[in-house]
Amino acid sequence: MMNNIYENNSSINDFELTEQQNLATSIFFGRKTKRVIDIVVSLLGLVVLAIPFGFVALLIKLEDPKGPVFFSQTRVGLNGNYFVLYKFRTMFVGAEEQLADLMEKNEIQGPMFKMKYDPRITRIGHFLRKFSIDEFPQLVNVLKGDMSIVGPRPALPREVEQYSDYHRLRLLVKPGCTGLWQVNGRNNLHFEEMIQLDLSYLTKGSFLLDIQIMLKTFLVIITRDGAY
Repeated sequence: MMNNIYENNSSINDFELTEQQNLATSIFFGRKTKRVIDIVVSLLGLVVLAIPFGFVALLIKLEDPKGPVFFSQTRVGLNGNYFVLYKFRTMFVGAEEQLADLMEKNEIQGPMFKMKYDPRITRIGHFLRKFSIDEFPQLVNVLKGDMSIVGPRPALPREVEQYSDYHRLRLLVKPGCTGLWQVNGRNNLHFEEMIQLDLSYLTKGSFLLDIQIMLKTFLVIITRDGAY
């Protein structure tokens, strides 16, 4: 495992890893109830959004007729297993090859890359990202069992390579379409704050908390809080 490229803060150093690991595998995350909720919500979402999905696909094609509607990318899921994540394409074709040239403009600390005015994003892509519409195809990942409706943000392999043992604890549960990080600032938070919120979810995960996060997600989408 590669060592982390940045220093952990004092709150992380004081954290008890073994206690967190026990909590992460608590009854809630192993119950069938959470999986049933994921299946029901993802199925309903895909049915309700079928027509809007078609409209979004049309807009993407109108701007870039030669490019694909969907963007697929390898992410790291439960216990470090890889899966293919689906999103509506919001960037120009070949955007991944341009990432290295933009790394020095990264606006978030840690292994993630975030840039508010990323030149690779298309015009329709800006709109989709503002309202998190680009992430709706992840309902397919939830239905397949790769993700949950609520959970930590699905990380990229290159990000996980830089994780410390502490950061890897977030891989003990399925990644989610939304979570504490997404409803508490999103891109306005730095990497370590995201990690702390993810691990807080591991310790406090419950049916009621999932419902609260899902409801708050709608408000975040409408207000576009932390979205870009």
